[in-house]
This record gives sequence, structure tokens and C-alpha cells, in this order.
Amino acid sequence: MEHFLLFVVMAVCLIILPGPDTAIATKNTLSLGKTGGFKTMLGTCGALLIHTVAAVVGLSAIIVKSAMLFSIFKYAGAVYLIYIGIKSLWSLKDRNIETAYSAEPADQTPGIRKSSSCFRQGFLTNLLNPKVALFFLTFLPQFLERGSNAFVQFSIMGLTYTLLTAAWFFFYVYLINQISVFMKRPASQRVMQGVTGVVLIGFGMKLALEKQN
Repeated sequence: MEHFLLFVVMAVCLIILPGPDTAIATKNTLSLGKTGGFKTMLGTCGALLIHTVAAVVGLSAIIVKSAMLFSIFKYAGAVYLIYIGIKSLWSLKDRNIETAYSAEPADQTPGIRKSSSCFRQGFLTNLLNPKVALFFLTFLPQFLERGSNAFVQFSIMGLTYTLLTAAWFFFYVYLINQISVFMKRPASQRVMQGVTGVVLIGFGMKLALEKQN
């Protein structure tokens, strides 16, 4: 595949830019430790695999070209981010911050609630972001080699991007967890939780106001 190394370099630069996925991973790592962060990472990567398949079979193109479908994904993603952000801010009132992130019924065990909530948040945050579909359709084709099988090339680039994302978030979650002695102090955690909540709401509003090109 032509310019594959350049694709890897550009992909890494884009992956490390802060976004909704990073905000969710930060929040869950600070509140639940490495387990919460890694579960969030798995959810994000699972959604990226779906975006890869969608790009390969052309579903992303349909979503981008359809104003109605684009709007549905856009507003669903925006509402979800704003919901998580508000929930993060609202939970500041709760003495037990860790229990505030779970949306599961109260009769489930805490470990199950936390794990499923983190995975779901990472998965839905990425899946419901139409800008990810736009990225796959506008960024990946620039590295296609003419005359070669586009299906195979899209698949390789999509899987590579997913693996690079997993590697970055693995390092990021590990780093955040290592400094958690300071970050997990009640005062520090409440400040970070508040900041993260505001950032998520901001991302949600920005996504809602995003125009279709």
C-alpha cells in the first residue's frame, strides 16, 4: 500500500489529539482506575471496528450523503455526550463519586455495573460521532494505491488505526493511573470531574452545531 508509513504517522498525530474519547477515558480512569480506563478503551476500539466495516461496505458514505441519517447520528451523539457531562457534574453532589457513573440497575454487583458502564460509554461515544465516519471517508482514501484492491486497503488501514488507538489509550490510561495518587485525592478528583463534565458538554454542543459538508 502506497505511503503506509506516512499514514501511520498521520494517524498517530490525529489519535493523540484530545477529543470526546479521551475525555471519557480520563473520567473513567480517574474514578475507577485502570479497569475503568481499559474497559472504555475496548468500547472505543469496538466502535472503531464497526466504523471500519461501515467504511468498507459503503455504509458511511450513505450516512454522510443522507442529511437525515447524518442528523440522527449527530444529535444522538451530542445528546449522549451532554448527558454524560451533566451526569458527571451532577455526581459531584454525591459523596461516593465512583458509584455515580453507573446507569445499571441497583441489584447488580458493583463490579458488573462499573465495567459495563465504562465499555458502553466508550463504545457509544465513538459510534454515535458522525465525524468519525467522515474521517474514515476523507482521510483513508488519500492513502489508497491506485489499481489495488480498495477493500483490502481500507480494511488494513482501519484495523491499523484501531490498533494504534488501542496502543495509545493503553499508554494513556496507564499514565493517568500512575499519577492517580495525586489525581484521586477527593479535592483533585472533584476538580477533574467537574472539568471533564464541562468538556463533555462542550463537545456535545459542538457536535450538535456541526454542519454537514
